[in-house]
Amino acid sequence: MIKEIKSNLKQFKSLKKPPSLLYALGDTSLLETKMVSIVGTRKPISYTKEQVFRLSKSFSSIGYNVVSGAAMGVDALAHKGAFPNTIAVMANSLDIIYPKVNQSLITDIYKDGLALSEYPNTTKATRYSFVVRNRIVVALGEILIIAEADLNSGTMRSAEIAKELGKKIYVLSHRVGQSLGTQKLLEDGDAELITDIDKFVGLFGEVKVDENNLSFFKNTPTVDEALREYGDKLYEFELEGKVEIKNLKVYLC
Repeated sequence: MIKEIKSNLKQFKSLKKPPSLLYALGDTSLLETKMVSIVGTRKPISYTKEQVFRLSKSFSSIGYNVVSGAAMGVDALAHKGAFPNTIAVMANSLDIIYPKVNQSLITDIYKDGLALSEYPNTTKATRYSFVVRNRIVVALGEILIIAEADLNSGTMRSAEIAKELGKKIYVLSHRVGQSLGTQKLLEDGDAELITDIDKFVGLFGEVKVDENNLSFFKNTPTVDEALREYGDKLYEFELEGKVEIKNLKVYLC
């Protein structure tokens, strides 16, 4: 059931135009937790996909909720990695599921995470509402992480909002010619670079890995899948003889 909640959150105090009312589906207690915002392109490269999933999963493991916009690409991966510790801010009313490609994810967030909107029922998303939605996504998080972005994109508007609110912006490292938006933020001194996800997330809390639970490896995951789950800890498991990496697969010893 959709609830109406007051939008007098402390995170909105610095917004020029805070939402007058918010509609919510899910666990509204998530608004009382620590939050980080992760956004980016709808068409991320494979490297970005892996890093976003790891990043959001790591933040979830230390008690943070990941805020994003439920769009395709980076947004969806951020929600999935952190699930159920995630908050989706929608550009349409909550009685409409959009984009349809994320229907399963959004439905799960309605049940076990939290979805927010400032729009009453039957309000469809517009180009303008996506831009307006971004200010809420950025305001809720302690920091803003932009995983990948083109120069002229809505994601770069999120960076402008973060600067207006005095929030730190962090970006992933990319090769020359990739993610020109985040490269520009670095060039202008508006963002700081994330080079090691475990160390970065460790600045906000202790990242813990359950070393006694190696059942994940019983199904012989690929190296990429194992890295998304355990990060560089995978190679420590290999050195300790707990797993074996062969032919891009990981075997439990």
